[in-house]
Amino acid sequence: MSFEGHGDVRSLQLTLGLYIVIFAGKLAVYFVSGIMALLAEALHTMADVLVTGFLLIAVHISRRRPDPVHMFGYGRAQNVAALVAATIFISFTSFELYREAIPHLFHPRAQPPRNPELAIAVLLISMLIAAVPLIKLMRGAAGPAAKAQLQELVNDQFGLLAALLGTVCLLLGYPIADPLAAVVVATIIAFNAIGLFRENSSILLGKAPPDETMAAVETAARSVPGVLGIHELRVELVGPGVAHATMHIQVTAAQTVAEGHNIARQVDRLVEPLLGNGFCEIHVDPLPVDAATEV
Repeated sequence: MSFEGHGDVRSLQLTLGLYIVIFAGKLAVYFVSGIMALLAEALHTMADVLVTGFLLIAVHISRRRPDPVHMFGYGRAQNVAALVAATIFISFTSFELYREAIPHLFHPRAQPPRNPELAIAVLLISMLIAAVPLIKLMRGAAGPAAKAQLQELVNDQFGLLAALLGTVCLLLGYPIADPLAAVVVATIIAFNAIGLFRENSSILLGKAPPDETMAAVETAARSVPGVLGIHELRVELVGPGVAHATMHIQVTAAQTVAEGHNIARQVDRLVEPLLGNGFCEIHVDPLPVDAATEV
């Protein structure tokens, strides 16, 4: 996840503000209605508040310059934040919802709901409010973080729809619909959390960029005059949209050290933009004249 543009950051700030408003509304109506689906949706929104809030804090940390402690910068701060948020989702939000809702699947509450019309109204209003950043991001989500937030907003709409249908069915006399809707929302939260955990733990473990990026780096390096071959190319994501690479380029042994260094600098100038201006370490290997002639 990354924050590539100020527009993306503003969209996420707007989303965070709307999430807080929606969370307060859902929680308040839950206390006056007792409808479990609303509690599930309130906790779902609280999870969204945590993720967005953590990422907005992490973006400021990730912009710090490298220092003697973190020589490659703080780009992975956003991945750490997302990993922490995902753990909170799995260990608290989703688990607590399952623990509360599953027993009621087998023993639905007999008493009629209080103020179900108010619950339906707040769910509909929440869907409309959440549609504002959804539409904004659909028109121009540039960075990966904004795209991830767009997916989360779509998931929010599915969760709200499940809660709305459960509340309507509860109003029509089907008490099992309320805990069933809560289980659906809990599953959506768990699914999102597992996806966040897998994606960000992989990056923290040194995930390589997509194959297209790897191919582009190799093609760019091979295009430099004097490069006869490339081997031991390794690329690792170190932050949002930033990667570091190491590679060995082969040049003819007839080249001087200065000429080999100049070739490496040309490779570096072409490759670094493909890495989000990340660090590229290039080793120059001399190739025997006979072998260079064969290449």
